[in-house]
Amino acid sequence: MEKQRVAFIGLGVMGYPMAGYLSEAGYETKVYNRTKAKADKWAAEYNGIACETPRDAAEGCDIVFTCVGNDDDVRSVVYGEEGILVGLKAGAVLVDHTTTSADLAVELADACTKYGNHFIDAPVSGGQAGAENGVLTIMCGGEQSIFDRVSPAMDVYAKQMTLLGENGQGQRCKMVNQICIGGVLQGLSEALLLAQKSGLDIEQVVETLKHGAAGSWQIENRAKTMAQDKFDFGFAIDWMRKDLGFCLQEAERVGLNLPLTKKVDEQYADLQRDGLGRMDTSVLIKAVAKNQ
Repeated sequence: MEKQRVAFIGLGVMGYPMAGYLSEAGYETKVYNRTKAKADKWAAEYNGIACETPRDAAEGCDIVFTCVGNDDDVRSVVYGEEGILVGLKAGAVLVDHTTTSADLAVELADACTKYGNHFIDAPVSGGQAGAENGVLTIMCGGEQSIFDRVSPAMDVYAKQMTLLGENGQGQRCKMVNQICIGGVLQGLSEALLLAQKSGLDIEQVVETLKHGAAGSWQIENRAKTMAQDKFDFGFAIDWMRKDLGFCLQEAERVGLNLPLTKKVDEQYADLQRDGLGRMDTSVLIKAVAKNQ
C-alpha cells in the first residue's frame, strides 16, 4: 500500500521533531513554518519539502497536521487564500495538535465539512522531550472512521492515542490534563519547600518517593531542577496560562468551581508580572515561596 502524503504546519519545539518522525517513517512530508528558514532547515535535515504557504503544503496531501500557538494562530494557517482549506483535496483530513478551545475544534470541524474534508482535534501531552522521543499522549475528538484513518501516521510519535468522543472532546481531555499538572505542581512546590526547610536532601527524597504513591512525571522530571532554581527550559507559563484559561472557561460553562486551578492561574499571573512568562511551569515554586 502506498504511504500517505502528509504535511506538517508549525515547526516549534513540538512540531519539528514530530514532522521528523513522519518523514523517517516513510511518509512523503511537506512542511510550512512562519519563519521559512526553520522549514528549510527541517527539509534539509529530514529530506522533506519546505513550502511557502500553508496552502502549498496542504496541496495533494491525505493528512495535514497543525501544531501552532493558539486559536488565532490556527485560524491564520487554516483560513484565507493561502490557508490549508483552500489547498486540501476532497476527503483529506486536518489534524490539529495545537491546544485550543473546544469551540475552535467544533468550528474547524464545521469548516472542514463545508470543504468536503474531515477534522480531528488532537492536542498532545508529553512536552518537548515527549515529542523528541516520539512518546506523546494524544487526546482526540472526531469520528471513529477518521481517527482510524490517521492513527497509523500519529502512531510514529505517540505512546498513547485515544478517541474520546466527538470534535472538542480531545481538547476537553487536554483541559483535564492541564488541571492535573497544575495541581501536582502546587503540591510539589509546597512539598519541596518543606523538604528544604527541614534539611532533607532533595535528590534522595525524589529517588525515594518516585516509586510510591507520590510518584509523578513532575516529581521525576522537575523536582531536582526546581530545587536547583533552574527554570529556563520546558513548557512556558505563558502557554500554561492560555491552557488554564480554557479550563476555567469550560468549568464556567458546566457550572463548576475550580479553586485550586484558579489559585495556580493567579500565581502564574503574578510570575508573568515579574517577567517570568517564558520560564517553565515548575517556576510555580517561586510564587508559593513568595506567598509564605
